Amino acid sequence: MSDTAIKFSNISKQYRLGLVSTRTLSHDLNRWWQTAVMKREDPYLKIGETNDRTKKGRSEYVWALRDIDFEVKKGDVLGIIGKNGAGKSTLLKILSRVTTPTTGLIEAEGRIASLLEVGTGFHQELTGRENIYMNGCIMGMTRREISRKLDEIVDFAGVERYLDTPVKRYSSGMTVRLGFAIAAHLEPEILVVDEVLAVGDAEFQKKAIGKMQDVSTGEGRTVLFVSHNMASLRRLCTKGMVFKDGQIAMETTDVDDAINYYLGSSVTDIENRNIANRIDRKGNQSVKIVYLDLLNAYGNNEINVDTPLTIRFKYVSKSDDFIGNFMISINSETQDCITFLESSISDDFETRFGKEGEITVQLSDGFALNPGRYYLNIAVLANGAMVDHVQRALIFTVNDGLFFSGGKLPAGKGICLVKQNWKLKK
Repeated sequence: MSDTAIKFSNISKQYRLGLVSTRTLSHDLNRWWQTAVMKREDPYLKIGETNDRTKKGRSEYVWALRDIDFEVKKGDVLGIIGKNGAGKSTLLKILSRVTTPTTGLIEAEGRIASLLEVGTGFHQELTGRENIYMNGCIMGMTRREISRKLDEIVDFAGVERYLDTPVKRYSSGMTVRLGFAIAAHLEPEILVVDEVLAVGDAEFQKKAIGKMQDVSTGEGRTVLFVSHNMASLRRLCTKGMVFKDGQIAMETTDVDDAINYYLGSSVTDIENRNIANRIDRKGNQSVKIVYLDLLNAYGNNEINVDTPLTIRFKYVSKSDDFIGNFMISINSETQDCITFLESSISDDFETRFGKEGEITVQLSDGFALNPGRYYLNIAVLANGAMVDHVQRALIFTVNDGLFFSGGKLPAGKGICLVKQNWKLKK
């Protein structure tokens, strides 16, 4: 296979929805008769639908994956990106032999270590120590090789006190710590990690990312990493791939290009965009805000700490002409006002408005919010009187991002992020 670590050829996975019933036996018998006896194509492969979880389909068969073809080179760190239900985890489960593909073949060179879900690969009745040896043996390692790595695994996982306790008594965080430590330290040629790392605390996530960097760059091993944390993907991965509805939406490419493509094509619902029917508002509504949205640089609602923000709203007026002033405040969940925006203080913005219109407010690139949940208040003054005021008009969440070049965020809580330039004179 030369420099190819993994090759996926025509991988598809079909599932049948609903409960298992007596109909399943008839389908299985029909499939066996058509394929094994009559040597025909599987009749159920033709009727499956795209796995779109938001829509009700007509078929009880869905394609979790469909016609996946790509290669991963040795030493690559591939970030697999996509919405929930896009097929990312199904692909990793097939690679890890947790499930089998409906069609296709995977060729992999070397040992594969996987961390897919909390508790995957553990026997709940065995102790942490016994599970380490069991996983090592499954990977083909000798007892001496595992013993040589034992202290390093236990130290990384931070579970020494519970090493001889059954895993069923571990918390989810402890289980993930031990599972990752085993997967990363037992010298696999291919390391497969799903977004289960999010269960761990911030300290462990940092250690895990650092270890995966060591495994890939220092040891030249191959890593497949699924995550919704764009900052982690940027820091760790050398390449990226985007999945959508069980298919490859963007082929293997530079990880930044893949992230930009994903952010530009995904829309995360922001609560309360259409506010025309909100009754908990003040004023006589002679001018009324009917729509409010918050967009990133790609025109969608994936808001990260490194995202330039644009506020867009629409108004309707009962008169054809009025002198107006629009005001927006951005507030924390604890109702602290973070900043206040006002149209009248903008030098190049008009104060006279017509029957209806759409207004955008571009926030400075230097303005950034720490990860968390926030909301907007919006109000309108018309001819000097407050005519419309909607509190908590829009609620949004800011995700992690790459505001600073090193990818780290300040240890303190805070609300706003500020660009910094530290210098030392001796």
